[in-house]
Amino acid sequence: MKKMTLGQHFAELRRRILWTLGVFVLALVAGWYLSPWMQMVITQPLFNVWPDGELLYSGLADGLMIRFSLSVLFSLFVTTPFALWQLWAFVAPGLHQGERRTIWPILIFSPLLFVMGAAFAFYILFPFVFGFFIELNQSAPVPTIILPAATDYLAFAIGMLKVFGVAFQLPLVLVLLNRIGILSRARAVRMRRYAIVLIVVVAAVLTPPDVVSQIVLALPMWGLFELSLLFMHDDKK
Repeated sequence: MKKMTLGQHFAELRRRILWTLGVFVLALVAGWYLSPWMQMVITQPLFNVWPDGELLYSGLADGLMIRFSLSVLFSLFVTTPFALWQLWAFVAPGLHQGERRTIWPILIFSPLLFVMGAAFAFYILFPFVFGFFIELNQSAPVPTIILPAATDYLAFAIGMLKVFGVAFQLPLVLVLLNRIGILSRARAVRMRRYAIVLIVVVAAVLTPPDVVSQIVLALPMWGLFELSLLFMHDDKK
């Protein structure tokens, strides 16, 4: 393979960054037109458990800020896999074969696991969480009007989607630590009881204070931990 000069490397990096920025801008424009549909999708889990509910626009600029934030969210969702591919194409020629075999599966499975985590939160956890909140507010001992702000709801929902997307990266983190020699499979097995306790604590912090929601989060996290063990190697003697 022909070696490149430092200037050629910078020129290639600049070209890949410009391509990524171009994709981001195009996706941002597309996201602006798709944002009303995105808002309906994100709010659907709430209205499924609260059919007569309404969201409050408390400021004149709320509609603009919501639409812009959803456009940015869509653009990041589209651009991130493209950016990861551009990064891989830039650094791959300088990596050894073993390093390539370790890194490229991470670049492929990381976005997939993020989507799986977000989908889990959207389809499984949201009905429990929003049902709990609505039931709690409706059972208040005084007359109440439930009118959550649209910006607050979207911030909470999108934040939960991000949290679960990141949480589902657990297998990749453990397998990567195993591949680079920091964490052996035998050590991970010995740490299982501590990992389960940590998972339960994290589930209790991230979900409302009801047992069902905590179990709904803790079980898949435990399953991901056990799945990680299948792909980890023992220390070579």
